[in-house]
Amino acid sequence: MQFTLRIIIIFLCVLCGLNEAQAKKPNIILVITDDQGYGPIGRHGHPWIRTPNLDKLYDTSTRFTRFMVSPTCAPTRAALMTGRHPMKNGVTHTILERERMTLKATILPQVLKQGGYTSGIFGKWHLGDEEPYQPHTRGFDEAFIHGAGGIGQAYKCSCADAPGNKYFDPVIRHNGSFVKTKGYCTDLFFTAALGWIKAKKDGDQPFFAYITTNAPHAPFIAPSKNTKRFTDLGFAAKPAGFYGMIENIDENMGRLMDKLHEWNLNEDTILIFMSDNGMTPAGSRPGQQIAEGYPF
Repeated sequence: MQFTLRIIIIFLCVLCGLNEAQAKKPNIILVITDDQGYGPIGRHGHPWIRTPNLDKLYDTSTRFTRFMVSPTCAPTRAALMTGRHPMKNGVTHTILERERMTLKATILPQVLKQGGYTSGIFGKWHLGDEEPYQPHTRGFDEAFIHGAGGIGQAYKCSCADAPGNKYFDPVIRHNGSFVKTKGYCTDLFFTAALGWIKAKKDGDQPFFAYITTNAPHAPFIAPSKNTKRFTDLGFAAKPAGFYGMIENIDENMGRLMDKLHEWNLNEDTILIFMSDNGMTPAGSRPGQQIAEGYPF
């Protein structure tokens, strides 16, 4: 009874603020990285990675230190989209059709649409590759995504990306149609998101931008400008690629934060940054790099 009463009181408090909130609803940007985990951020004490933009966000944000995710990525994403446990939303794995989010679920962009929002996704979807499961059929007004759980991934099932796809110049599915792009995947996803935000910023609708990188998921490939410092330090290709991918993400977060300030959106935009699950082995496994003093 006390629990029910507490919920009712909270709900009434929310209702009391609706009239004011309806005048100016906040924009929402949710950035999710893939397999980054907790450690590889400067403010978390990482000894090599430099993340000045994420550090700035860290210093000016609320941090949810008791927030937990699934051990694998698709279940985390489905939980965020549905607010439901994996056994309820249909996503219990990352492949073999077990990554397909049930069509019975009402998901986040559909709920936001009822509140007047427009929604866009840029990057990794990983909740079903068949047409009925695609984000552009499930409430997203703009969808710029790769297939499967990673660029170039393919399995003997419906979970597959464009054959032979690479991290540079990938083929991307844009609102259901495949398009050839030029550039590095993370840069492309942020550029597409920024272009969409720019087009929406002066409109009547608040926006929800879901920027979900495939980096730093394996294979560990990053632009040479991001890996050079690590190879110069003596790191092998895999950890240098992993660390370079994260520094590239940080650069793109800086681009995003600068544009929000330039467009006067930083005061009425909720910016959320998270990883979908724990750190990939390239960032923690002994023997994969040769820099002196590696903590085993």
